[in-house]
Amino acid sequence: MKTYKVKVNGKSYIVELESVEETSQTIAKKETKKEEKVKSETTAITGAKEVLSPIQGNVIDVLVKVGQKVKKGDVLLLIEAMKLENEVNAHIDGEIVEILVSKGQNVANNEVLIKIK
Repeated sequence: MKTYKVKVNGKSYIVELESVEETSQTIAKKETKKEEKVKSETTAITGAKEVLSPIQGNVIDVLVKVGQKVKKGDVLLLIEAMKLENEVNAHIDGEIVEILVSKGQNVANNEVLIKIK
């Protein structure tokens, strides 16, 4: 409970406010934390690292295949957003174990695109 001093029409009032509901932002943050926990548990089980979309857009080309070896910095795929092509690079050395998107697919920001082990 928080106490506030409020002035209405020139007269001061002291009020106490108690939070009764969670805001939509608080709920969204909790859901995001739950999703991150699930992702990290999945990564721990499979040993694969996830490559996330850095931006919302349309996949215009997938440049790798499952089983392909990649090095940190290699371009994995291209995403078009606002008429610009954005390269998505590997953040680790490894082997492509799963590709979760295809050419022409729309992706959201932070969506899992590829898994590397």
